[in-house]
Amino acid sequence: MTNQISVVDALSTKLVFVGPMGAGKTTAIASIADSPPVSTDMPMCGPTTGDKTSTTVAMDFATVRIGDGHSVFLYGCPGQDHFEFMRSILLQGAFGAIVVLNGADPEVVGLCSYWARIVSDFDASLPIVIGITRTDEVPQFDLIAVRKAMRAQGIAAPVFTFDARNRQQTTQLVRALLLLLE
Repeated sequence: MTNQISVVDALSTKLVFVGPMGAGKTTAIASIADSPPVSTDMPMCGPTTGDKTSTTVAMDFATVRIGDGHSVFLYGCPGQDHFEFMRSILLQGAFGAIVVLNGADPEVVGLCSYWARIVSDFDASLPIVIGITRTDEVPQFDLIAVRKAMRAQGIAAPVFTFDARNRQQTTQLVRALLLLLE
């Protein structure tokens, strides 16, 4: 089954998922990819987070066919700061970035700003969309407050909640990013 996302009217067909470790980047890519992603997950050497026992050390890679028959290359950046050198490598030539964050993290607003700035410091014109996972684990999660905080900091990116395991919800993030290109 081919995913029908939208027609990309851009020179690049590269989309990059960025964010901290454990936010759901690998899962989001897997949920929309046409085949299982190539992953560089390795067992964690230090303390684990929840049930997470491995982490991306170089990148995730997969493809998804879009409505016009072309493929979009999906890349996932490692979330740990000691792999930050991979960010500029993977963001180079991208038409946009999706920032994936864990809504159960009490520092989600600060992380939102931090990761949006990482992308904008690389290329201020690169469109971004912010997707926040695991908000169902936090009854007091306030999406409006996150959006207001981002606007107050001059970050004009759309912010959504989504389930990274859900193909339709992840596809909606990609569609939102594609709308920014029009």
